[in-house]
Amino acid sequence: MTDLSQIVKAYDVRGVVPAQWDEPLAELFGAAFVEVTGADAIVIGHDMRPSSPGLSGAFARGAAARGADVTKIGLCSTDELYYASGSLGLPGAMFTASHNPAQYNGIKMCRAGATPVGQDTGLTDIRALVERWSDEGAPEPVAKPGNVTERDVLGDYAAYLRSLVDLSGIRPLKVVVDAGNGMGGHTVPTVFEGLPLELDAMYFELDGSFPNHEANPLDPKNLVDLQARMREVGADIGLAFDGDADRCFAVDENGDPVSPSAITALVAARELAKHPGGTIIHNCITSWSVPEVVRENGGTPVRTRVGHSFIKDEMARTGAIFGGEHSAHYYFRDFWNADTGMLAAMHVLAALGGQEGTLSQLVAQYDRYAASGEINSTVDDQAGRLAAIKAAYEGRPGTTLDELDGLTVTADDWWFNVRPSNTEPLLRLNVEARDAAGVDRVRDEVLAIIRG
Repeated sequence: MTDLSQIVKAYDVRGVVPAQWDEPLAELFGAAFVEVTGADAIVIGHDMRPSSPGLSGAFARGAAARGADVTKIGLCSTDELYYASGSLGLPGAMFTASHNPAQYNGIKMCRAGATPVGQDTGLTDIRALVERWSDEGAPEPVAKPGNVTERDVLGDYAAYLRSLVDLSGIRPLKVVVDAGNGMGGHTVPTVFEGLPLELDAMYFELDGSFPNHEANPLDPKNLVDLQARMREVGADIGLAFDGDADRCFAVDENGDPVSPSAITALVAARELAKHPGGTIIHNCITSWSVPEVVRENGGTPVRTRVGHSFIKDEMARTGAIFGGEHSAHYYFRDFWNADTGMLAAMHVLAALGGQEGTLSQLVAQYDRYAASGEINSTVDDQAGRLAAIKAAYEGRPGTTLDELDGLTVTADDWWFNVRPSNTEPLLRLNVEARDAAGVDRVRDEVLAIIRG
């Protein structure tokens, strides 16, 4: 029987190709996806990895064999697949391993309207069915298999985004974009076409071997080329997309990275200007700045666990207009509650181009605290280390504890969160304080417990 325990993660299927993850397995997933969702039609897209066309084609065969009509949109970003799922009203599957190294591939799956498929909303059932069929053999195809057709939605996707954020009247901006040889190289030219933007394109050649650097802008080493280019050409803003282009990071005119929490606060303020009194979702490791800015702009902040399925669930439950994570995932009610780095980037461009100041000046009002960034520590006993941290801070005067996601300890001048990784023997620490000295002090104190 196929053991999927190592390749089925929180919201997608991901593994090494072909050792763990091959076309016969993808075909079973296509059949199981249709069986579990009950879909009579689905939409499929894929990224630029060499294995993606074959895996997505196999998934399409499996789905069609169970009677579902399949619309293949070909090369696309993950948020372009979400657009297709939302606009066409179809469940969808995106073949990508996002920012992971070249030897990996996977699927992100959603129901109609880009509603996520997670462990509790179908993924566990899909996994169980695939394992059973791997052991017993796949079922016979239905009497009337579905049709497989192709459709290009890139132009419609770009037009829809541009209907949500009007950039036509902004002042001209010089923009450097590092696509990391990922799908931003496919979507950015069409989305930005005809706008008052002087585009300096870096690594737009689609190449799933990632010859220049990993397509993971969350790691500072992958921003070095963009930062150097920014300083060289004197651009107004730099943008870096991850491999499947659903996340976007910004770099200011000095080449300094802009905190995703500051971007979350900026976009929240803009969305609240359009939807007064709205609810904004933020996870438990975003900056204090986010709920502060939300309240200052008349909105209601709602705090949630880290992870896209939790954010999307809260978006749906509360009717929130926007949600942001410190990992640079940004979610919009106007985009079927799905995440789209491109739309967030357009908001930043609109805000920057709508005034005369620099990006660093613009975001200063949203970036109010010092932060450690995420610090990972390998541990033998995640639960035991968390318990030790809780014991050290529980009852300490002036602090409060909560366990919404891992452990968060909050004082007047600082907070920290420690969360266990779901897939590795790691604890992840984030610290924020009113100044850098406070961050250093709290960070060192907590790490002494984690690593002691």
